[in-house]
Amino acid sequence: MAKIKSDADIAEGLTALCLLDPCLVRVVDAAGPVPLRLAEPGFAGLAHIIVSQMVSKASASAIWRRMSAQGTVDAANYLAHTPDVVAGFGLSRAKARTLETLARAVVEGHLDLDGLADLEDEDIQARLVALPGIGPWTAEVYRMLCLGSRDIFPAGDVALRAAVGHAFQWSQRPTADEVAERALFWRPWRAVAARLFWAYYASVLRRDALPLG
Repeated sequence: MAKIKSDADIAEGLTALCLLDPCLVRVVDAAGPVPLRLAEPGFAGLAHIIVSQMVSKASASAIWRRMSAQGTVDAANYLAHTPDVVAGFGLSRAKARTLETLARAVVEGHLDLDGLADLEDEDIQARLVALPGIGPWTAEVYRMLCLGSRDIFPAGDVALRAAVGHAFQWSQRPTADEVAERALFWRPWRAVAARLFWAYYASVLRRDALPLG
């Protein structure tokens, strides 16, 4: 299973995408540099995605700083926090509950995050979404940004939908299904296309470019 591991992979993917879909040439020109956006897999990587969902970049960074200030962000340490400490992070109740469920699954051996990289994409997705609080978007972004999956496009992402609609001058924001259909043109480099449209979202629409599920 091909992985994205370096800036060279991003450059290769962008070249390939422009050949697959010449309409992307002007998107690449407008977007500017396309960051690698690759994080270490494991509890911290998945937790950061959960924290970042549906909040501004500044809010996510502030919450993450408070979590990191309490020590290493791992499953065992998260479970060791008192309710007062967790409340001080600024998480919503739903996110706090999801992180606790995730941490407990890891500590109790029900979810082997380290072993996910050895599985096929479909199996990784199924194991992640089986955990309460982890939906398809969270699993897809984890596969992209922590496991380096090359051919996935989280079409439900609000920022990606806005960026695709703007770039192709669609009259209204496309649905997730419409974006997913368009992304079929970009196989097997859909994960690079997603990074491209996040960069476009930040550069052209001038908004925080964290994934927004």
